Parts: sequence; C-alpha cells; structure tokens
Amino acid sequence: MAESRKLVDCRRFPAEKPCSIVIAGTEEDVLDLAVMHATSRHGHADTPELREQIRSMMQDESSATAEAA
Repeated sequence: MAESRKLVDCRRFPAEKPCSIVIAGTEEDVLDLAVMHATSRHGHADTPELREQIRSMMQDESSATAEAA
C-alpha cells in the first residue's frame, strides 16, 4: 500500500515574509523540506517545537485538493 501524500501550504503560517510555497510528498519529506524552507526563508530555528507546528499543519493532499476545487 502506498504511503499517503501530505501537503503543507506556507500561506497558512503566520510570517513576516509571506510566501506562496506549497510542499507535497511523504510526511517525512514534507517535514524536512518545510523545516529547511522555514529556516532559510523565514529565519526560524530548527527546533522540536517548529517541527511539531509544521507536522500539525500538514494535510492529506487528497483532502486539500478537494477543498481547493
């Protein structure tokens, strides 16, 4: 069975530098890329709290796509 894809939309995070990045893939890939984006683009520190916040904002890609339609 294929792992379900997850999605994080940066527009849903409060930020001083708003952006329109959307990251989709496996949960671990999305988490790693979202942390990299948050630290390099938005100046966040890579902390367990940041990782938990990002993980809590992940959506199933199929649900997010259905909401957008």
